[in-house]
Amino acid sequence: MAEEGARRAVLVGVDGSEAATRALRWAAERAADRALSLRVVYAYGLVARYFATEAPVPPSVIESLLEEAQTIVETAAAEARRVAPDLSVSPQAVDEPPVPALTSRSRDAALVVLGASGLGGFTGMLAGSTAVAVAAHAHAPVAVVRCGENRTDPPSSGPIVVGMDGSPLSEHAVACAFEEARHRGAPLVAVHAWADVEDEGVLRRARLFFTNSPEETDVREQLDRQLADWQATYPEVAVERVLVRDRPRRQLLDRSATAQLVVVGSRGRGGFTGLLLGSTSQALIHHARCPVMVVRPKNGES
Repeated sequence: MAEEGARRAVLVGVDGSEAATRALRWAAERAADRALSLRVVYAYGLVARYFATEAPVPPSVIESLLEEAQTIVETAAAEARRVAPDLSVSPQAVDEPPVPALTSRSRDAALVVLGASGLGGFTGMLAGSTAVAVAAHAHAPVAVVRCGENRTDPPSSGPIVVGMDGSPLSEHAVACAFEEARHRGAPLVAVHAWADVEDEGVLRRARLFFTNSPEETDVREQLDRQLADWQATYPEVAVERVLVRDRPRRQLLDRSATAQLVVVGSRGRGGFTGLLLGSTSQALIHHARCPVMVVRPKNGES
């Protein structure tokens, strides 16, 4: 990923759930592969949990919860060291709600990693509120580790898929995707998909008019120009271009079935200023069948 030299840690949020443990392993492997340290944070939020209660909480209950929090974060740190024995791991249990705790600590992180759902989620839940909120507010890219149907662990093979739309934020996503592909020795699939309509019948006809048209040639040349510098920087990465008139979320969701990672900007060119998460990134967080990396705007960008 870009700027890893300035940001020396991968930040992973844990809560003792199976989803968080899968995300922890994924984060540990990534940090070790890139010679980064790993910060393991469990934000248990006792103050927020009991602030509005009328009756005081017995000290024994607080002590028990604190011990549980420490056990969770130390167990997670031990699992990270089992995955990557030489990894530098810093465990931390903090009395803060998870979203602000992780968002504030993302300022000096190379990447934030979360499970798709946590202990608060119910069976069949698509994505937890913490994952969605952190992806919308973090100061670093956020990876939501999804496994897809009939998987116990995220895939370790397949291409890196990146969504492109020509926006500045899309450029940041492409930079992250190339870096991921280089580190993993994986091919990159660059998907440029757009649709001006939602109606499926109209969209089908639009595809027919677009295929082999001058417009397709212009868009393809633009895509080639956008990728040229990145391919010069990463000549070892094999790149496949996908240019299609379709909904980006459908194309990316379909390709997540065979990918090991999908990378997108937090919003696309259709998003208005101040929009936190676009429809494509939200759809991927909830439905992708592999981990999803959501790339946020850099400081000072809208």
